[in-house]
Amino acid sequence: MRNKTYRMDMCEGAVLPKMLKFAVPLMLSSILQLLFNAADVVVVGKFAGDNALAAVGCTGSLINLLCNLFIGLSVGANVMVARHYGAKQEDELKKSVHTAMLLSVIGGLILMFVGVLFTEGILGLMNTPEEVLPLAALYLRIYFLGMIPNMVYNFGSAVLRAIGDTRRPMYFLSLAGVVNVILNLIFVIKFEMGVAGVAIATVISQTISATLVVICMMKEKGAIKLILKDLRIDRKELLSILRIGLPAGMQGCIFSLSNVVIQKSINGFGSTTVSGSSAASNLEGFVYVSMNSFHQATLSFMSQNYGAGRYDRLKKITFGGLFCVTITGLTLGNLEFFLGRPLLSIYTSSESVVEAGLTRLSIICTSYCLCGVMDVMVGALRGLGYSFVPMIVSLCGVCGIRLVWLFTIFEIPEFHKIEMVYISYPISWTATFVIHFTSYLVIKRKLDRRVSNIPALPDHSNTVT
Repeated sequence: MRNKTYRMDMCEGAVLPKMLKFAVPLMLSSILQLLFNAADVVVVGKFAGDNALAAVGCTGSLINLLCNLFIGLSVGANVMVARHYGAKQEDELKKSVHTAMLLSVIGGLILMFVGVLFTEGILGLMNTPEEVLPLAALYLRIYFLGMIPNMVYNFGSAVLRAIGDTRRPMYFLSLAGVVNVILNLIFVIKFEMGVAGVAIATVISQTISATLVVICMMKEKGAIKLILKDLRIDRKELLSILRIGLPAGMQGCIFSLSNVVIQKSINGFGSTTVSGSSAASNLEGFVYVSMNSFHQATLSFMSQNYGAGRYDRLKKITFGGLFCVTITGLTLGNLEFFLGRPLLSIYTSSESVVEAGLTRLSIICTSYCLCGVMDVMVGALRGLGYSFVPMIVSLCGVCGIRLVWLFTIFEIPEFHKIEMVYISYPISWTATFVIHFTSYLVIKRKLDRRVSNIPALPDHSNTVT
């Protein structure tokens, strides 16, 4: 059948080429998704002023904090769908798909309610500059009105990734991305709507991509097909999704919480530093999502192979992901730093804002591969069904180290400068990776012992496909 050409059997054939085939469309679609925010930041920076730029830029950490719990649940959905798909468990696969999609709507409703009502208070707690606060609150209220399509897209694309389909989400985001840019220009330049215009454009574009994902799933064949009248929560599948997804979501919240604290520290250096950090952070996002595609590939490949009993392929998948993410992070991170000045000039005409952005890029971008290898290990552990371990490690290794750093080293007068805030990132990535990798070795050794008496299936990893 035609739609099967979008699927991928991750349990047979050479690992590295298939991981690349999976990751590259995902990388491109993630970059397109990030372009939604990039278009917002560029347009408001050029046509609505530095305060509008700071307003849009400083909301990222808060959006992540509120959304990451439910994004984590989509990880749980990805793992369970991939596991059932690899094991060819049709009934369980159907229940997972429909449970996940209904859960996305529920999550979107909750986030819409929380985001619309409480964002201004939270922004105030983050020391958001007075001149920026009203604009940031307006942007967030409109943005959170679009949370249902946002969640539907994220869960739907997670389901499609679980069966190896990373191409169609890329096509859908391409169309939505073009619409977003066009609407940004119309709303901000022609109608002078400022941050409200870019927020409305983002909501419309997210609605388009969510609608296309739903239509795509409704046209699928077999157990992966979405049937709206069958949308219901299956208790067993929900518990399985929560078992993996809740710790993943909590981990995302922990990361975001530490980033909110860091954003508060950055805000204390004034609007110029906030604007420069916002622009640089937006640029860093392109490197991050490129690396994150290999985290997603590792997660899906580990889940499918674990479900299919192909334990002999798990090591190849893990080290294939580490190799790819290291090359990607080193190459793109350092390239972005060396091209930092012209790239930052896209976002702002202010030389002082550009200099503030370069300070951030020089520390974070050049060491970004450390974040990538840390995330790949998280994907490997979750793919094996261990989601609580990465959450605890992240609590200590990321949130703990960053908070301790900010409340001790950073408070020393001679170290109270913006560079010391940024240095907390690579330090926390390194420590967390080491602990994750050690945890993986222990868990893999236990798994090897458990299956040592089970005959391995033939290894076709060197076959040409």
